[in-house]
Amino acid sequence: MKIPRILLTAPASGSGKTLITCGILQALINRGLKVASFKCGPDYIDPMFHGKVIGTKSRNLDTFFTDAGTTRYLFARNTSGCDVAVAEGVMGYYDGLGGVKTEGSTYEVACTLDMPAVLIVNGRGASLSLLALVKGFLEYRGDSHIRAVILNQVSPMIYQALKKQIEEELGIRVLGYVPKVPELVLESRHLGLQLPGEIEKLKEKLNRLAGVLEETLDLDAFLKLAGEASELQAQRPPVPNLAPDLGKPRIAVAEDEAFCFTYLDNLELLKEMGAELVPFSPLEDQKLPEGISGMILSGGYPELHAARLSANETMREAVRRAVEGGMPCIAECGGFLYLHRELEGTDGAFYPMAGVIDAKAYKTDRLGRFGYITLEAREDQLLGPEGTTIRGHEFHYWDSEQCGESFHARKPAGRREWNCVCAGETLYAGFPHLFYYSNPGAAFEFLKKCGEYHRC
Repeated sequence: MKIPRILLTAPASGSGKTLITCGILQALINRGLKVASFKCGPDYIDPMFHGKVIGTKSRNLDTFFTDAGTTRYLFARNTSGCDVAVAEGVMGYYDGLGGVKTEGSTYEVACTLDMPAVLIVNGRGASLSLLALVKGFLEYRGDSHIRAVILNQVSPMIYQALKKQIEEELGIRVLGYVPKVPELVLESRHLGLQLPGEIEKLKEKLNRLAGVLEETLDLDAFLKLAGEASELQAQRPPVPNLAPDLGKPRIAVAEDEAFCFTYLDNLELLKEMGAELVPFSPLEDQKLPEGISGMILSGGYPELHAARLSANETMREAVRRAVEGGMPCIAECGGFLYLHRELEGTDGAFYPMAGVIDAKAYKTDRLGRFGYITLEAREDQLLGPEGTTIRGHEFHYWDSEQCGESFHARKPAGRREWNCVCAGETLYAGFPHLFYYSNPGAAFEFLKKCGEYHRC
């Protein structure tokens, strides 16, 4: 399968990857191209920028969550019918598990997909020293996959001098520069970048940025480099399907401003296995969708909307009755917070929530148990028997009086481990965000129980 593809990376976070990626995506769309976009790593928010703001088809690429074959399959499936695929890296190019390995890094994604990489170098406060930096990245691994450079925050005058020296001394193409555009900054919040809907006139800003990049980047050369990517061999991994007697279970999926962190590949896998997905809003809707036999409460920002969630008493009661009545439910991070008896909002007040977990959820001053984990079930529960494993990650400032004991979590690097997740025959509720393709069998167990609930 021939898929034109290219990856934008950087020496470190804060180099301007997201802004430049969005600007390039917008410029390519303005040219009339059908573009697929990806974010390396587990982040939810950058794909939301790609997908909701720019209108591209956007997914995650994560080589900790999925093996090489599955990673290639998901990439190929999500680029079907597109003219070009653009991926945005995570952190620094070689930064992987535990900060000391290249496994799970943007570099590993480039190797897995044989994808040419463009190194975005922030030129603020430096000039000739940038050559040493680029040289180091080119030579740190013999198969670096770095094929070109973009210089960020440099003036047109210094750019011309640096371009000449980089190309002559290092033998690598410079595709252009990005001037300082202080009015086009993406602000941050406690879990990452602000959500797309919160940034004033963002679409207009990105179109302005796209116009700038058409002038300062060689986008024709950018597309030519993407087209030089090799043929990609991808094979669909085995996926179980529900038995006919279990029907096509309808699963309610929370989707609104409070519950917006959902891996789209997770939902696609459930549909492929035989589910029908029905979106609903715990903020706006007064009741759960009709005829459902399962529920997914995604992660997100319930703490920002605690007062509104609490005020919607009929929905809180409907969710409580459904879960306590045995409806299979996966509640991750923000969804887990919503199931608590009380949740501390960002205003410091505690608000009543669904009351399934008899505990308070409260704010802390630091990220808790941040990063990748492998979960192993300590008992039979919703996702399978004792010993079932699935991969995920944690990323939260809020914590709970009752984090659960049903799973054991281990970091992939280092020695840190702990028990977590409140689970039972029909419930998974905890801080870890799960990636279903790391163990499709666990997702299938959830779906089977949804089918059995519907049949009953």
